[in-house]
Amino acid sequence: MTSHTINTVTAHDGTAIYFTDWGHGTPVVFSHGWPLSGDAWEDQMMFLADHGFRVIAHDRRGHGRSGKSWHGNDMNTYADDLGAVLDALDITGATLVGHSTGGGEVARYIGRHGTQRVAKAVLIGAVTPQMVVSPANPDGVPMSVFDGIREGVKSDRAQFFLDLSTPFYGFNREGAKVSEGLRQNFMIQGLQCSLKSAYACVKQFSETDFSEDLARMTIPTLVIHGDDDQIVPLATTARRAVEMLPQGRLSVYEGAGHGLPTTHKDKLNAELLAFLRS
Repeated sequence: MTSHTINTVTAHDGTAIYFTDWGHGTPVVFSHGWPLSGDAWEDQMMFLADHGFRVIAHDRRGHGRSGKSWHGNDMNTYADDLGAVLDALDITGATLVGHSTGGGEVARYIGRHGTQRVAKAVLIGAVTPQMVVSPANPDGVPMSVFDGIREGVKSDRAQFFLDLSTPFYGFNREGAKVSEGLRQNFMIQGLQCSLKSAYACVKQFSETDFSEDLARMTIPTLVIHGDDDQIVPLATTARRAVEMLPQGRLSVYEGAGHGLPTTHKDKLNAELLAFLRS
């Protein structure tokens, strides 16, 4: 039986999974991207809580304020940890919202646990169905890119995360309004992630094949992606994913990069609200 305190759920192996739970109403549960924490969703959570929804965001194991376990840094365990949060809080009728790696986590949760607790899903800049080049994904991202990420994490992850924030938010594009505070916040959240978890998670978001999970997502699913995403390419992820989803719909944000929950928060918040109310 899963137990919880006011701010943590105990996963099956004893790892503490931290979560934030605001508001009242129909639940919306958020899964964040790598290497961030549930705080990455603060713009959406405050907005939706103000509009009558209960919003919940957990920190993936090894990330943020959750336990820094050596074991369990794999997609199946991430999905089971999400399930532990839903079970402990007895959540039903939820909309699951996942960004980047969190999109894969949402898909894998449904693939493993079904839709008993879930009414809808939203995949934003998600890594589904697969990132890396493979026989099933010949136009995917070369493994050398992910090897470079791993090397950056191992060699100087503080500087690597700070540098990564630039393409993440599209700050390297002409005319972009750069927020140094946001770049620092990205680095700070990244440094809350343990070195072990940050390194191990790269394999999970890059190599995992979510094709079968997407086929099991028999609920209305909104797929949102920026057409200038420099981290998770639109063509090899969202455009393929929506074809595999039984009830998928694609919404492409022109000019948006990977960090669109922050850079395009007003547009995203409005679209999420409309989808939740539909």
